[in-house]
Amino acid sequence: MLTWKDVINFSVNGNPVPNRRVEKSEAEWQAQLTPEQFRITRLKGTERPHSGALCKTYDEGKYNCVCCDTPLFDSTIKFSSGTGWPSFTQPIKENAIKYERDTSYGMVRVEVLCNTCDAHLGHVFPDGPEPSGLRYCINSESMVLELEVKS
Repeated sequence: MLTWKDVINFSVNGNPVPNRRVEKSEAEWQAQLTPEQFRITRLKGTERPHSGALCKTYDEGKYNCVCCDTPLFDSTIKFSSGTGWPSFTQPIKENAIKYERDTSYGMVRVEVLCNTCDAHLGHVFPDGPEPSGLRYCINSESMVLELEVKS
């Protein structure tokens, strides 16, 4: 289980190696994504709080990167943070997420990106529920929910 100490360590000393890499040109990303998805994932934008389609969704499944389809989060670790963005306590795998120090807007935060394609996802904070204490605050537009198929 990742903790805030692990997050800070990754952001300072380097991230885990991803299983694979996906790299495309800006034109290729623009052709694949909606304008809003492109603005958020490739230009490090954010959606308005409480506006994302996945904010109030709690269906069972996996939340994958909208850019490269890499699984990022599982529905079992999603929780209602009241912040207006989908929130999770852990990534699906340690190497699914990349962590970078973010000093934009006069704050010091930890940005989270897809470790496969560098898509901006959101930020992680140390004010989540136990046992990890982490809150991954993620833009809906950066993910797609792959519903769990019941047999």
